[in-house]
Amino acid sequence: MDIADWRKQIDELDRKLVQLINQRAECAHEIGKLKRNSAMPIYEPDREKTIFESIARQNKGPLSQVQLRQVFERLIDVMRQIQRDEMAPEDSPESKDTALGPND
Repeated sequence: MDIADWRKQIDELDRKLVQLINQRAECAHEIGKLKRNSAMPIYEPDREKTIFESIARQNKGPLSQVQLRQVFERLIDVMRQIQRDEMAPEDSPESKDTALGPND
């Protein structure tokens, strides 16, 4: 394959990643609602530890464990922010300015 072929493949993978990341965000949003209604904390270190252990077991490279963990740490940070936004009081500016929309 030449560089154009590789870039085409990357573009397709990026489209799939966007779809999957947005599906994950929808899940985080719904979890945020449940946490808000049950007064659960946003940050759950045991859950994050489970995620990091799981991705480490699944990783076959070429990303190192450290690199993959860095990607997931950032992803989890964003998902945690989605939950914070969901848990913000309804009249706060934060609750009106989410990537998922003001009425989600």
